[in-house]
Amino acid sequence: MESLLNAIRYFIPLSASDEEVVRRLFHKKVFKKGEHLLGAGNVCRYVTFIETGLVRYYINSDGEERTTYFNKEGEFVCNYASFVPQIPSYVNIQALEDTSIFVISFNDLQAFYREVEYGERFGRLGIEQVFLNAISQIGSFYTDPPKLRYSKFLSDFRDIVQRIPQYHIASYVGIKPQSLSRIRKRIVGKH
Repeated sequence: MESLLNAIRYFIPLSASDEEVVRRLFHKKVFKKGEHLLGAGNVCRYVTFIETGLVRYYINSDGEERTTYFNKEGEFVCNYASFVPQIPSYVNIQALEDTSIFVISFNDLQAFYREVEYGERFGRLGIEQVFLNAISQIGSFYTDPPKLRYSKFLSDFRDIVQRIPQYHIASYVGIKPQSLSRIRKRIVGKH
């Protein structure tokens, strides 16, 4: 719970009574490697904070899985396009390793906004961060060549690169695993 409180404190100050609200509204869950926190077609019911572990976001497109993002311990996870309007998700969120999380439901998040002194500010700052990440990713996917996307991946996810299977990295970059191998060899050859 302390890591969750620290993550919230990154955005807003928390009083002792605010901390009690957090402890009351967030609940712990554990997922095994390969299990889904969210499956496409289901409504995203929670904002999740990863205490330990790693997840990937992916979509099914033309019978193929396309990885769109990764989150690790200390980060919040949610498909906001499903969570906010409470409509079915087109995104899957899957644990890539055993993952321990804290979750807060839509209704409890509304209570958090009301009961925590700077709760609404926390929500705004968190959504701004998600929005900026999404816009950056979309722009990169349409404008950057695969080699640059891979370099950005290495920069953005340098602390978890070794924990992610190569085929998921290739999917995230938007290429086949064989092409990723060639790009990696070229990059290594330059160093």
